[in-house]
Amino acid sequence: MTTKAQIDNRQAIRTLAWAKLGVLLMLVTMLLLLGRVAQLKLYPDARLTSAIIPPLSERDEMAKRGDLIDSRNRILATSGVAYRLFVDPTQVIDVDTIAVDIADAIGANPAEIDKKILDRPGRQYIVLDHELDDWQVQAISHAALRGVGLEAHLVRHYPQGENAANVIGMVGFEHTGLGGMEHLFEDELEPTDGKLTYLRDARRRALWIEPDAHTPAIDGQDIKLSIDVVIQQIAQQRLNQVVKEYNAGGARAIVLNCQTGEILAMYDVLNERDGWDEVTDDPNRKIHPALGRNRCVSDPYEPGSTFKPFIWAVATELGKATPDEIIPTPENPAYRTTQGRRIRDSHYYGPVSWERVLIHSINSGMAIVAERMTEKQMQQAVSSFGFGSKTGCGLPGESSGIVTSPEKWGHYTQTSIPMGHEIAVTPLQMVRAFSVIAGDGTLPKIRITANTPEDEAYPVKHQIIKPATAKLVRQVLRDVMLEGTGKRAQSDRYKIFAKSGTAQLPKPDGSGYFEDRYVASFIGGAPFDDPQIVVLCVVDDPDKSLGHYGGAIAGPVVRDIIDETLTYLGVEPDAESDVNQILASDGSSRYLDN
Repeated sequence: MTTKAQIDNRQAIRTLAWAKLGVLLMLVTMLLLLGRVAQLKLYPDARLTSAIIPPLSERDEMAKRGDLIDSRNRILATSGVAYRLFVDPTQVIDVDTIAVDIADAIGANPAEIDKKILDRPGRQYIVLDHELDDWQVQAISHAALRGVGLEAHLVRHYPQGENAANVIGMVGFEHTGLGGMEHLFEDELEPTDGKLTYLRDARRRALWIEPDAHTPAIDGQDIKLSIDVVIQQIAQQRLNQVVKEYNAGGARAIVLNCQTGEILAMYDVLNERDGWDEVTDDPNRKIHPALGRNRCVSDPYEPGSTFKPFIWAVATELGKATPDEIIPTPENPAYRTTQGRRIRDSHYYGPVSWERVLIHSINSGMAIVAERMTEKQMQQAVSSFGFGSKTGCGLPGESSGIVTSPEKWGHYTQTSIPMGHEIAVTPLQMVRAFSVIAGDGTLPKIRITANTPEDEAYPVKHQIIKPATAKLVRQVLRDVMLEGTGKRAQSDRYKIFAKSGTAQLPKPDGSGYFEDRYVASFIGGAPFDDPQIVVLCVVDDPDKSLGHYGGAIAGPVVRDIIDETLTYLGVEPDAESDVNQILASDGSSRYLDN
C-alpha cells in the first residue's frame, strides 16, 4: 500500500518537473523574444521602419536675400515669397481628370497642364507653375486636391525694370547672383535659412521643443549702391535718344561724383542695325539685359582728343611748355616730326600758344611738345592717371585697357599717345582720370557703394598733379566750350569745362581702322568753380551721314545730363549771360575770378 508520504513525494517530483519545464519554456520564449527584438532592430520589416524612427520633425525657416537699394534708399532689387505649384501623379486619385480640376482652380488651360504631366512619365515631382498669384494660392489650398501641392520659395523682384539692369545683374534659379551687383555682393546678400527640431505625436503635432533645437533664420545684408535711380534714368533716356538720332551702333555714359568717387549712373546700349556689319556684339544681352556685359568697364575704346588734357597737364607741370608759349604748328601742310612722321590736323592755324593747342585740339602741337618729354615721362603720365590698370571698384568684367608696354614703346607711340591714339581706355578709367582735373589734382577712389557714416568721407587719394595745374587745365577746358569744339554743347545753366574726341573705329580683326566709321566722345565737368560731377558720353559707330564728331553729337548729351543732374541735386546754376573772358591781343586767353 502506497503511503501518504510516497504520494506527496511523487507530487513534489511532478511539480518540480513541471516547474523546470515552465522555467525552460520561459527562458526559450525570452530568448526567442530577445532574438526577435534584435532582428527587428537590426533588420526591421519595411512596415515597421516608419514606427521605429524617433518622432522628431524638422521645419525649415526661410530667410530673405538682402535688398539692393540706390543712394536714396529706393529699391533696386528685393526678394519676396512665392508659391510653386507641383503635382505628384502617383498620389493623384484620377490622373485623367486632375488637369481639369487644377485648371478650374487657377484659371489655366487644362490641355497645357495635362501635357506637362504626360511629358514626364514616372516623375513624382512635376512643377506646373513657378509663381502663382495670391488668389490662385488660396484656390489650390481650398480645393485640397490629393497629390497637388504648394511649395514656398523666394523670388527676386526688380522694381526699376531694365533701368541699370547690367549694373544690378540678376539671380538664377537657385536665387544666387548671376551678374552685376547680385554676383559681386553674393556673400553679403546671401541669407542663411533657419531650422526648428521638435518632438511630435502620431498626428505630427508638436509636443516638445528643446531650448537649443532652434536655429534662427538670418536674412541677407542690404547693400546700398551709389547709383541714383533718377540720374540713371536721365542718362538712359538721353543716351537712347542720341543712338536713335544718329543711328549709332551703341553708346555709353557714366556720371561720377568727382569729389567722392561714387558712380551715380552708368548705362550702355547696343543697337543692331539692318544692313550693318556690327563691330560689337553681346549674345548674353539678347537672353536678358542683366546678363550682358557692362561695356562701361569691360570694353576699351580709343579716346582720341579727350585724352589730350592729361598729357597737356603733365607736360605743362614738367615745364616742357608754358600756356603762353608759341608752338610752331604749321599753317597748311601736315607737320612732320623730328623722325619724319606725318601728323595731320583737322584745321591749320599756324603758330599758336600752348594753351590754344588744347583749345583747338591741334595734333601737331601735342606732338611737338611730346617730343620734348622723355619716353619714361610719357609712360609715367599715362600710368599716373590710372590708365593701363583697373580702378579697383570691383565691378565684374572690368578691363585694364590697352597701353603699349615700355619694351615696344617708340617714337610712333610717343607722338600718338598725346593725341589719344595707340591707347584704349574704359569709360570708367576716363571719368576717374578727368576727376583729377575736376578736383585738386588727386586721383579719387572709385566706388559703386554709397558712402556710409562708417566710411571716410574722402578716402585716401593719390596726388597726380598740383592743384594749381588742375585749375589751369579747367580754365583752358572752359575755353574749349567757348571757342573750341564744345560750342554746340554750351549750357545756359552751368559753366561746363570739357573736351571732345573723334577717333576712327578699329577693325575687329586688328588689321587697322575703318576709313569712314568713328567713335565720338565728350567728357565734361561742372560747376566750374566747385565741380560736383564728371560726365562722359561715348557714341559707338554713328552713321557718318548723320554726324560723327564728338563735340556735335556726344557734347549735347553730356550738357543735358549735367544740366538735369545738377538741377536734380539742387546745385545752383553758375552760368552768366555774358562770358567773363578777355582775349589777349596775341590770341591767348586770360580769366578773371568770379
